[in-house]
Amino acid sequence: ADGNIMYTKAGMLDIDADGNLVDVNGNFVLGVSGSDTSLPPASNKIKIDLPYLDASSAKVETTINQVDYTITSSNPTDKANVNFTFVSSSSLPIGQKMSAKISGQSITVTVNANEEFGSVDEINAELNKAIKAANGNVDHPAGEFTISMTPEASKFSALDIDGSTSQSVKLTGAQLVSSDFGFIPGEVTMDEGLKNLFTISSVGEGFKGDTRDTKFGDSISNTPQDVVMTYSAESGLSITAGEYSATISTEQLKSAGKVLMVKRNDEGEVEDSTDSYVLSFPSLATLRSSLGEIAAKNPDSTELDPSSQDELSKANAFSFTFNAGITKMTQSEPSRSLGLGQSSLKLAGGTEGGEQTVANLTSISINSEGIIVGTHEAFGVIELGRIDLATFSNPAGLQKVGSTYFETSLNSGDPIIVNAGTEGTGQIMASTLEASNVDLSNEFSDMIMTQRGFQASSRVITVSDTMLEELINLKR
Repeated sequence: ADGNIMYTKAGMLDIDADGNLVDVNGNFVLGVSGSDTSLPPASNKIKIDLPYLDASSAKVETTINQVDYTITSSNPTDKANVNFTFVSSSSLPIGQKMSAKISGQSITVTVNANEEFGSVDEINAELNKAIKAANGNVDHPAGEFTISMTPEASKFSALDIDGSTSQSVKLTGAQLVSSDFGFIPGEVTMDEGLKNLFTISSVGEGFKGDTRDTKFGDSISNTPQDVVMTYSAESGLSITAGEYSATISTEQLKSAGKVLMVKRNDEGEVEDSTDSYVLSFPSLATLRSSLGEIAAKNPDSTELDPSSQDELSKANAFSFTFNAGITKMTQSEPSRSLGLGQSSLKLAGGTEGGEQTVANLTSISINSEGIIVGTHEAFGVIELGRIDLATFSNPAGLQKVGSTYFETSLNSGDPIIVNAGTEGTGQIMASTLEASNVDLSNEFSDMIMTQRGFQASSRVITVSDTMLEELINLKR
């Protein structure tokens, strides 16, 4: 406080109310302040200053089943850094779509499995309504929470394979929470004309390899064959009829044609090229058009949109029976599950902002180079200053002044301020106590010898005293 500079090896340090780094006696530790620890060595007061923290809302971003989700709070406060858990239940009363339970920084939201939701806005409205009710009908300190997702999912049109429709699909509470991302089977009533789009013919005995000039044999239209077809733009149309299979590429589907259906073993190799059938197939445009007509004629049994130009890709997996009075086609659609219950969602980064002090740090330490490092919830790991060391041409010439302090003298030379670990100085070791430099074995030996010597001397005095007493008695 008087401006005197002293030197010490004692590293019991603390931070005072003004943010200054001080020792146990309240004297200021000197070095470099601030985050620019590349500055040259200095002898300035080290003051711990943290950056100003801007207010921000809590937020979490995650991806579930290729859909990007974001949950944010409306109020900037650290009380918005909550952990969300979504579950579904059929025990909620009819008409109550959600309920919530608040426990500290955790919010558990129970979604009525049987209620339907038509939009993300409705989900958000019911979510905040449930949280307010759980908070004693008082707004949560975080304000309102908002769930948003990629545009396709927010309209629930991501449920369509190609995402081409904007038709709103209502989802149940169970689907909002469920993580079952498989396919949902369904049925579509077929038009009589579709059964004639595909025909199967037998192949003559003379067929060998990939030769296509053999005449087709008799029609087998009177033999029903259960056929499963799967289409995707990448792999084309895969067809399986009993033990026989074939694949038609998207390029081939641009126009009508024929493809060989053969038996294959487990390795995908053709077992017998003579045991084959030829499948006549329509063009992709014809098949899409026919599916569109079916959708138009049977609006109650299909969700196919006749205006779409990619209906076959929506019918991702469908099957029917060839030439046997076909009346039904089984179609699959993607799962409508949104997966909000797949894992807990933790919001972070919410803060009211303002001036930050050492009290806002979660930890503070000094590394081997003397750099003071703090950990802040918002800023992460930040450098706050640096302790520098002093070296002397004759350290033994320093003058002791008490309380672990030394001062310079004419014999010590002037101090040279350097970074820790340079110019012959050692590195700083945090949380370490310097051990004694006394040779304990020698000290114990000396102590024993001194003790024995004292005992011998005291015995000599005792004997001399006894002898003098006997001399006095003889005279008497």
